[in-house]
Amino acid sequence: MEIALPIVIAREGRWYVASCPLLDIASQGKTEDEVKRNIRALINEYIKDPDTPKVNVKSLLELSLTTVPVTV
Repeated sequence: MEIALPIVIAREGRWYVASCPLLDIASQGKTEDEVKRNIRALINEYIKDPDTPKVNVKSLLELSLTTVPVTV
């Protein structure tokens, strides 16, 4: 089964940091492409590691991601 997970990417100095809030994991890279590869690899490791407590996939599928406009 393939699911799309929301990833937040931010630039912090010379690094890009990617986090997956639903899984509570993060990674970094020197470029946006590198950080995307790194977070994907980390997610795959997270899923395959038998000792890591996992979130319920059904609950992930019931979540939605949206944006809310605010005045700044």
